[in-house]
Amino acid sequence: MNIARFVASADSTTTSGGGSAVAQLLIFAVIGLVMYFVLIRPQRKRQRQAMAEARAIEVGDEIVTTAGIYGFVTELDGDIAWVEIDDNVQIRISRSALARKVSTESTPPAAPESGSAGSDA
Repeated sequence: MNIARFVASADSTTTSGGGSAVAQLLIFAVIGLVMYFVLIRPQRKRQRQAMAEARAIEVGDEIVTTAGIYGFVTELDGDIAWVEIDDNVQIRISRSALARKVSTESTPPAAPESGSAGSDA
C-alpha cells in the first residue's frame, strides 16, 4: 500500500509540471528582451555615434586618438591619417584610432606664473 501512495504522488507531480515549462520559457523570453533593451541597444547606438564622429573628421581638425594623443589632422589617405602632434612632427596612424574631434570653443588653460610656486618672500 505504501508503494501505491508513492506512485500516485509521483504521477501528480509530473503532470503538473507542463504549465511551469511554458512559464519558464516565457520568463527567459522576457529576460532576453530586457537584456536587449538595457544592454545591446544602447551599446549599438553609442557605436553608431562614434563611427559617425570618426567619419566627420577632416583635414585641419584638432583630434584626440584612442591612445590619448592630441594633434591636428594634416592628411587623410584612405585608412591612414597623418596627425601633426608638434611643430614638424607628424605620425601616421590608422584612421580607426582617431577617437573624436576636440572642442575648440573653450579657451586653453592659462600657463602657470613662473616664480609664484614655492617662493618664500
